[in-house]
Amino acid sequence: MASLNPASLVTALLAIALVIGTDPAGVHSAGAQSPESANRKHSDPHDPFAQLDPWWPTPGATRIASGAPGPAYWQQRADYEIDITLDDDQQQLKGVVKIRYHNQSPHTLPYLWIQLDQNRFRQGSDALETVTAPSLSPKISFGAMKSILASRQFDGGYRITSVTDAAGESLPHTDIGTMMRIDLPTALAPGEKTDVAIDYSYNIVDAKVIRARGGKEFFEDDKNYIYEIAQWFPRVAAYTDFGAWQHKSFLGRGEFTLELGNYRVRITAPAEMVVASTGTLENPDEVLTERWKQRLTEAESAEKPVFIITPEEAETNESVRTQRTKTWEFDAKNVRDFAFAASRKFIWDALGVKVGSQTVMAMSYYPNEAEPLWSKYSTESIAHTLEVYGRYAFEYPYPVAISVNGPVYGMEYPMICFNGPRPEDDGTYSKETKYGLISVVIHEVGHNFFPMIVNSDERQWTWMDEGLNTFLQYLAEQEWEEDYPSRRGDPEKITGYMRGNNQRPIMTGSEEILQFGNNAYGKPATALNILRETILGRDSFDFAFREYSRRWKFKRPTPSDFFRTMEDASGVDLDWFWRGWFYSTDHVDIAIDGIQLYKIDAGDPDEKAERTRQERDRKEATVTEDRNQDLRRRIDWQPGLKDFYNSPQYDEFKVEEEDRKSFQKFLDGLSSEERAILRRTTNFYVVDFRNLGGLVMPILLRVHYADNTSEMMTFPAQIWRHNSKRVSKLIVTDKEIVRLELDPKRQTADVDEGNNHWPEKMVPSRFKLFKDEKKKNPMQKAAANGQDDTEQASPDKTTDQPTEPGPEQGK
Repeated sequence: MASLNPASLVTALLAIALVIGTDPAGVHSAGAQSPESANRKHSDPHDPFAQLDPWWPTPGATRIASGAPGPAYWQQRADYEIDITLDDDQQQLKGVVKIRYHNQSPHTLPYLWIQLDQNRFRQGSDALETVTAPSLSPKISFGAMKSILASRQFDGGYRITSVTDAAGESLPHTDIGTMMRIDLPTALAPGEKTDVAIDYSYNIVDAKVIRARGGKEFFEDDKNYIYEIAQWFPRVAAYTDFGAWQHKSFLGRGEFTLELGNYRVRITAPAEMVVASTGTLENPDEVLTERWKQRLTEAESAEKPVFIITPEEAETNESVRTQRTKTWEFDAKNVRDFAFAASRKFIWDALGVKVGSQTVMAMSYYPNEAEPLWSKYSTESIAHTLEVYGRYAFEYPYPVAISVNGPVYGMEYPMICFNGPRPEDDGTYSKETKYGLISVVIHEVGHNFFPMIVNSDERQWTWMDEGLNTFLQYLAEQEWEEDYPSRRGDPEKITGYMRGNNQRPIMTGSEEILQFGNNAYGKPATALNILRETILGRDSFDFAFREYSRRWKFKRPTPSDFFRTMEDASGVDLDWFWRGWFYSTDHVDIAIDGIQLYKIDAGDPDEKAERTRQERDRKEATVTEDRNQDLRRRIDWQPGLKDFYNSPQYDEFKVEEEDRKSFQKFLDGLSSEERAILRRTTNFYVVDFRNLGGLVMPILLRVHYADNTSEMMTFPAQIWRHNSKRVSKLIVTDKEIVRLELDPKRQTADVDEGNNHWPEKMVPSRFKLFKDEKKKNPMQKAAANGQDDTEQASPDKTTDQPTEPGPEQGK
């Protein structure tokens, strides 16, 4: 414990105040910066508090500095009319797509770029040729081997029959991998539109064998297919103000960004099949039975999901085969894509969900193999998602929200999504399967909000849809039931990833991400959860997030639009947060590096003398002093050696009257307020912290006192602004501190809890005990299996009688 001399009291108190801003390299006041520090903040790209404005696009009339769309904001539009036939015998799609492209940009376009996503299954595609070698040793599953062989044999990709304009005239076009350029006879001027028609076909991939975002699944028992059809027609690539044409090659992971538009789609399929689709069914009288239509009406106002097609009816449909077809016609407005599913096997249930002034039909389609899990949880999960996401973002604007069970584990499209979890063959299911279904439905339905409506570019910034959506999924899961087993969102669940080295920043292109799930889903979702719970608080975060969602509804935001909006609406500078969590691979590891206790020394000489005496008396004797107690000392047998300093009259702690007068003179010169300060018995603790992980975060400290009370102290991240590696904090209290804990509620994703305690707390590691077992040798194993013929071959056991054949002999 250190003491302060009376003459240095004012200086000492000033120093104590400045400990708040202590920098080991030099002390600065809490409210000011040195010129060097101020300059470094704006110039050093490695400074965690350097502003991000130089990294972000300069605001303008298209996107303004607040993060909102500007007065000159524009985006393109594409409307579609599609006629398609599903060939169940050949598992093929064939049809024509007519595109009306509206050039709403200020630029003249000499050509259009079209996405041909199915071309990634074409032999020799970039997607196949850039796949790195799998691990073949020491073993590989039959399923993995089937996938390897099938991907090299499947006749995939589009067959483009013709590309024509509105007059039927052929248009020059060039196929470049998963993209096609259509050269226009006359450049498309701003404000003009053009029509393009593409005749095409392709073979539907087996999504149970080759990983795909849509495809077929075959059921051997009843010889039926479930088709989940996605990325199934040539689509106009996005043309944006920030990146021009988005025509990066599709390698399978980075999904897409598309233009919003209206769709009119006619799907011709075998008459026994039921079709689920994006959009509103326009010809129900032609494709639905009277019973199904009646049940749909009942479902609109029902309290629980209603079977439109019952399990028994679906089982009957499985066995029906005719040569007839039906054409299902759907209309979808203001969507950026379109998907559908078809099968004879579908059970269909529905529930009307009130969303503002409209009723949204939440519906699920699934085979009997998905029961009883799906009828219990799928549609309820849809309804739950619409309600929760609506509160945090905006009201769901579409008329239907659909979940389909089939070969794809989880994939999203406007108004419809594909989800894979099923129970076992006997109808039982594990806890993991149950919550896996609920979570994937929430996640995929949630994608309607991000990125189907808030139309971000998934191929460039995957986190803008997957991360934001995973964050909202976490909130929805927590509202489903207490202790919901969420896989992502809690800070402590991302620490293993953040501790590792095999990672890239969140702000990485989709195809270049390492550890895709952690990077694009888990880390951004965790960051937003921390931002909500620990940095901004729920009210401020929720207001800002809703503002972002509503600003960019049916528009195309970029990361800087999100970052700027969150700062604009919350009123908090968050550049340090975006820099650490989204632009770096630093992790959180804050440690308690030490603690010092200071007390005010009032300067009273009598008090000091008594304190010093007590400190001496409290000291335990040294080992030498203990062993020397019976030592014969010269001064004892030569009395003449003793003097005044050896006599009882001498007191080394005696206070001289001159010292008392000096102290009294000091007191007389103080004001009553200064005298009160001098009498304080307050404890001044200086706690040292180290930032070992590099990512600056608030310091969340729980202080435990000797009276068995405790309190939480929160020091904002800006405490690191002068030195991002080391900082000290002054704690002023009349109580005695006995223990300190950093981040006790595990709010910040701190990767090492071992250095979060003072005094240091041992965090045990576990080891298991095992018993040595002697393994049998091959002869022992053979004997145990009745395969040892040693006895029969022994010359001492010969006999004329035939022996009973042993197991091996009898084969």
